[in-house]
Amino acid sequence: MNRTYIKRSLEPVLKKAVSEFPAVVLTGPRQSGKTTLLQHLFARRYRYVSLELSDIRASAEEDPRTFLEMHAPPVIFDEVQYAPDLLPYVKEKIDSDRHKSGQFLLSGSQNLLLMENVTESLAGRAAILRLFPLSRREAEGRPQLALPWESKRRPSTRKVLAYLDLWKSLLRGGYPELVASPRRDANLWYASYIQTYLERDVRRLRQVGDLSQFQSFLQAVAARTAQLLNLTDVARDLGIAVNTTKAWLSLLEATHQVIVLRPYFANVGKRLVKTPKVYFNDVGTLCFLAGLKDPKHAASGPMGGAIMETAVVSEIVKALTHRGIRSNVFFWRTMAGTEVDFVVETGGKIVPIEVKLSATPRPAMASAINTFQKDFGDRAMPGYVVHPGDIMLPLGPGVTALPFAQL
Repeated sequence: MNRTYIKRSLEPVLKKAVSEFPAVVLTGPRQSGKTTLLQHLFARRYRYVSLELSDIRASAEEDPRTFLEMHAPPVIFDEVQYAPDLLPYVKEKIDSDRHKSGQFLLSGSQNLLLMENVTESLAGRAAILRLFPLSRREAEGRPQLALPWESKRRPSTRKVLAYLDLWKSLLRGGYPELVASPRRDANLWYASYIQTYLERDVRRLRQVGDLSQFQSFLQAVAARTAQLLNLTDVARDLGIAVNTTKAWLSLLEATHQVIVLRPYFANVGKRLVKTPKVYFNDVGTLCFLAGLKDPKHAASGPMGGAIMETAVVSEIVKALTHRGIRSNVFFWRTMAGTEVDFVVETGGKIVPIEVKLSATPRPAMASAINTFQKDFGDRAMPGYVVHPGDIMLPLGPGVTALPFAQL
C-alpha cells in the first residue's frame, strides 16, 4: 500500500457504486488522484490497464473484442478517453452479463470526450462520479462531516490554522502530490501541470493551435475570478473571436479546471442567459496563474477576496460531489447591486453564504444575507458569513459567522 495515500471522502460512494452498477466512470482534473484511489481500493481484485500508453491503445483500437478477452473483467481501464471506440464493446460485454456489478472501472480526465462516449455507449449501465483535488478535511486527515446547514450539531470549535498558515496552504492548493510532499516546490509543480494540461488535454480536445494564446486566456480568466465574466471583453483584450472564448471556457469546464456559477433565479430559464462567474476548482492553480507566491501578498493584495471565495466554493463543491450529490451552487445579485456570494440549493431550500476577507466578523457583514432572506421568505435557510479567522458567533437572526476551517 502507498504510504502517502490520503483517504478520500468519495470512497464510500465509489464502493457503493461498484457494488450496484456494471461499470463506474470516475472523472476529474488531471492529477486529482483518480488512479491512486482506484488502485488503493480495488488493486487486489482488479487488473489495471492504462490506455494512455500508445501500444496498449493501439491494441484496443485494432481488435477491441480480443483486447477485452485479454483484459477480462473485473478490470480498471485508466484514461479510457484515449480509446473511445472501445466503449461500445465494453457495452457488449456488459450486456452479456447485465446483472453482474463492478465489471469495469473507467477513469479519465478529459470529461468532454469521455462523457460523450459514455452517454452514447453506457447509458443506464454506468455510474458517473467525479474526484476533485483534496478538500481541507482530506488534506488534514479529518473525516468529511455534513455541511453546516445539513447538521443540527454545532460545528466544532477546534483551534484552526493560524492566519498566515492558512494562506500558505491556499497558495499550495489541494493536489495530492503537493499535499503528500510538503517540501516539493509548488511553483515548479504547477508550471509542469499547466504545460501537461495544455499539451495533452487542450490540444487533444479542441486542436488549439496556439497554446500560448490559450495560456493567456487561462491567465485572463484567473484575473477575473469571482467577477462577472464578460467574454466579449476577454476576446477584445486577447484579440480573438468571442466564439473562441466561449469554446475555450467550455473546455476549461469540461476538463474540470473551473466551476462556472450562474446567477440564482427562481425561474430556471433565466439562469442560463445571464452573465456567469468563474472560479478555479483548485485555489493553488488560481494563485499560480495570478503569479502569487507570497502568502502575505496574496492575503492583502487585490486578489485576496477572489482567493477566499475560490477556496470556499471549492470546499462546498468537493464536499457535495464527493458524496455523490449534484452541487447546485449559484450566486445572487439584484439590479440595485446587492449580492450574496454563493447560494446553495438543497432539498427545495436555499442557503445564502457570504465570504469575507476580514478575520473579525461584524453584524454589518450579514446585510446582504438579510436582504436575501427577506426576498425568499420560507425558502431561505439560515445563512453563513465565512471568514479566515477562528471566531464563530451569531451575526443576528438567522446568520452565523463561520471560520473557513469549519466548512
